[in-house]
Amino acid sequence: MKDKPIAHIRKKDKECKDPQYLWEHLSEASMLARQFAGKIGLEKSGEVLGLLHDLGKASIEFQNYIRTANGLIDPDEDGYTDVAAKKGKVDHSSAGAQVVYKHLREKGDEGRIAAQILALPIASHHSGLVDCLLPNGEDNFTRRIEKREESTHGNEALSNLDEQEKQALDKLLADDMLGKQLIEKLKSLKEENDYQDTLMFKYGLLIRFLFSCLIDADRLNTADFEFPNNNQIRNYGKYRPWETLIQRLDVKLKEFESKAEKNKVDELRNQVSQTCLAFSTKPKGIYQLKVPTGGGKTLASLRFALNHAKHHKMDRIFYIIPYTSIIDQNADDVRKILEDRDENGQFLDRVVLEHHSNLTPEEETKRQNLLAENWDAPVVFTTQVQFLEALFGSGTRDARRMHQLANSVIIFDEIQTLPIRCVHMFNMAIRFLVNNCGATVMLCTATQPLLDKVEPAQRALAIPFEQRIIQNETELFEKLKRVEAFDGRKTGGWTDEDVAELAERELHEKGSVLVIVNTRRSARSLFQVLAEKKIAEVFHLSTNMCPAHRLKVLDDVKKKLGKEPVICVSTQLIEAGVDIDFGSVIRYLAGLDSIIQAAGRCNRHGRRTSGHVWIVNPSNENIDRLKDIQIGAQVAERVLDDFKDNPEMFGNDRLGLNAVAEYYKYYFYQRKDEMMYRISKDSLVGRDDDLFNLLSLNTLSVSANQRGTNSIPLIPFKQSFQTASKAFYAIESSTRGVVVPYGDEGNEIVNDLCGAFEIEKQYKLIKRAQRYSVNLLPHELKLMAEKKAIREVQEGAGILYLEGQYYSDQFGWRDEIVNDMKLLTV
Repeated sequence: MKDKPIAHIRKKDKECKDPQYLWEHLSEASMLARQFAGKIGLEKSGEVLGLLHDLGKASIEFQNYIRTANGLIDPDEDGYTDVAAKKGKVDHSSAGAQVVYKHLREKGDEGRIAAQILALPIASHHSGLVDCLLPNGEDNFTRRIEKREESTHGNEALSNLDEQEKQALDKLLADDMLGKQLIEKLKSLKEENDYQDTLMFKYGLLIRFLFSCLIDADRLNTADFEFPNNNQIRNYGKYRPWETLIQRLDVKLKEFESKAEKNKVDELRNQVSQTCLAFSTKPKGIYQLKVPTGGGKTLASLRFALNHAKHHKMDRIFYIIPYTSIIDQNADDVRKILEDRDENGQFLDRVVLEHHSNLTPEEETKRQNLLAENWDAPVVFTTQVQFLEALFGSGTRDARRMHQLANSVIIFDEIQTLPIRCVHMFNMAIRFLVNNCGATVMLCTATQPLLDKVEPAQRALAIPFEQRIIQNETELFEKLKRVEAFDGRKTGGWTDEDVAELAERELHEKGSVLVIVNTRRSARSLFQVLAEKKIAEVFHLSTNMCPAHRLKVLDDVKKKLGKEPVICVSTQLIEAGVDIDFGSVIRYLAGLDSIIQAAGRCNRHGRRTSGHVWIVNPSNENIDRLKDIQIGAQVAERVLDDFKDNPEMFGNDRLGLNAVAEYYKYYFYQRKDEMMYRISKDSLVGRDDDLFNLLSLNTLSVSANQRGTNSIPLIPFKQSFQTASKAFYAIESSTRGVVVPYGDEGNEIVNDLCGAFEIEKQYKLIKRAQRYSVNLLPHELKLMAEKKAIREVQEGAGILYLEGQYYSDQFGWRDEIVNDMKLLTV
């Protein structure tokens, strides 16, 4: 070749004076991937992945393509290519996979294992991890690795490197530590209680971890070449020392301790905090923090995490929040304590990162890929959805974040909200992260699900008694009891008018009432009935409202609580992570865990003698499509009936520890066959199976292969990675973030997004837009698109916004025009 191979050319560089040469990109990505994989002792693997991933770009076919596309080859010159016809069809990822596979596969059984592990991320780095066996049994990995030279150009690409580059590559491939590190890591994955299926599942997680290291290294290096100013945006893992953050938290805790008026609840919260501090120097592992709602677990767990991270020299802290809760309030509370500020007192967003909405589509363009965040902050607040997608989701955007979980403290707030079908996969992922990636996990809630009692036992978590931070649970729960619970269920159920009458009575007695319902339709309906009674100011909360809108309503409610009568009607989003204190709570029938979380919003700070919690069964609420709530409500009714028959068995407490234990015993037994994430023949897999099997032994695909070939597939790993990831949804239906024009700032963000063409400006706007977005289900998105109520900020940008006519200041987004005058001008 006349010129050095090119990897990338900046879009702004119209004369192509300063391309990124291929070896430069490979070397720099290699060093990043080495750093990322080195966190789990696989630096050689990371180095090889980075150095080989784009090797195919050294082929004449790819160089003609990229040079033609950027005007470096004229139409009358040799090598001119039909760019439109070639777009997306020049295979540059198979070459590196073939090189590493051919080099290692001849080194015995261990060599074949290492060869496939390293070939998979390289071959998959533009598509998401590929299937080894397709569901129909076809050996997709071998087909890919044996593609012909005229398609992959592997040998040609190698020959186009200069001698120094070839020698560097040969030296790395010949290093015995490459295979040795991998095999030793694989051996370390085996635990005493592992069976073949759980071990193979963890092998798959290791492959995905390496894939994550490669994807993030490749994307970071590409983005930093395209936009050199990225260093003004990113942290690159350089954070405030843990000592500094600990000092900031200690200052806040001392403020609490020096309060002039402290009650019993304050003293118990301080005890929980001190216990968490004492546990922070213990070894890495899985810890359980079982604290009653309102027991101060957010700051107590933060105290543990900061001190634990300092003690063990860990990289970052994650707070994993239920998708149903208001993540912003948790993040705000921590941000106010830990975050850096400028001279005007504005937060600089160097410490706390919120990540709870995907505003760009799943199928990202290269430009959109550069906007994807990779959890590069010392304290990250994200949702269960984002966490599970990083581990099991399709494509490359979410997977690139997985490696950041290594050597981190991961706190799961309200762990009981984990989707039941994800339990087995979640448990294995936690064991992998803790035992093999140096993470520490803390499971927080007042209602701990029985993750350590899962059947089969090889898929359970091990949580020894000594790793339960609160060891006098019964005593703590009794001391923190602040409510009296009433079973108000009745034949025929409660109408909106019945509930409104109960709310009015409770309002007169307790001064404030929170009603928590199960559906957005119920929330609107009951709100309207209560508002018409005009007995007090009534507020509404639901996920139809963007986070900024919900926070504004919560702030308004808090200002009135204790000063004037107030009623709030909310969906379950208020149950987790919201520090708010009502005199009375009315909860529509749901799972006992949800009812107890609702009770945590009643007499939260112990300022009253007792609060009231009413459990009512609505007559007209349709939860047929909400399976988790429906089954939870059925099991809760069984426990409530048992309580009627024998209250002494429950310590005379409908919402106590005995009731919770009984609830989960019934609930987990009833749903034990769902925990491996079952899929039906109507799914894209095309048969009845489960994702745990697809990601481990993949027995049905293996059988299909054997029927077709009369032999056993020779490849060590047979998982259908890509099929499983496409079938995986953390929640029942995937959602899409849409920016809404709520208030002046929401309108300003939408207008600015429509006019922002610089990637740096878009990046900052998308971070701001997280709080001004709602998540729409596919059918909702389709309906709003048909109404022309949703538009793209710029053609091809993939970022959507909602027309202002369809956003209500009372209820959030609506599928009908709510304000003819509210037109958004852009």
